[in-house]
Amino acid sequence: MSKTVEFFFDLGSPTSYLAYTQLPKICAQTGSQLIYQPMLLGGVFKATGNASPISVPAKGRYTLQDLARYARRYEVPLAFNPHFPINTLLLMRAVTGMQLRHPQRFVAFIDCLFRALWVEKRNLNDQATVAAVLSEGGFDPLEVLALTNDEEVKNALKDKTEQALQRGVFGAPSMFVDNQLFFGQDRLDFVLEALS
Repeated sequence: MSKTVEFFFDLGSPTSYLAYTQLPKICAQTGSQLIYQPMLLGGVFKATGNASPISVPAKGRYTLQDLARYARRYEVPLAFNPHFPINTLLLMRAVTGMQLRHPQRFVAFIDCLFRALWVEKRNLNDQATVAAVLSEGGFDPLEVLALTNDEEVKNALKDKTEQALQRGVFGAPSMFVDNQLFFGQDRLDFVLEALS
């Protein structure tokens, strides 16, 4: 039976974006299955007392340099979003809704939003911009908005965030292989090792 890597992520995390660009390759290389686990990072931060490294000025400056280094290493585009931090509650409900209701379009959906945030630097705090991004990506903004108001979708995101907390998650991205936690896109070499 092939191994799995569970990827707990939030769109508003640039390190989640970087991990997202690499995990499919790692899974293909190791014959493993990638399981996407959308969660609400704001909820995780609140429950654990954690915060974005950007909130500490010296660490924030270093983190921006480090993100750029990793983007070069991974050969992927990355532009830090000037509208950061993004309130991702509606976005992550939309992601959860797409995963539940339209799983065949799920990867295209998160790809569209990750690209808008971390390549195109779009302001996804603004609903009109979100609607434009979705339309450009071939998604119906009204249909997506309806998903964010669906009680089953809201509860699924809450449940997934609670599951993450119960398993020891304190930030994003968090990956599990054989129930072992690996935190941060800079730990992907350990994820690869665990899957191999």
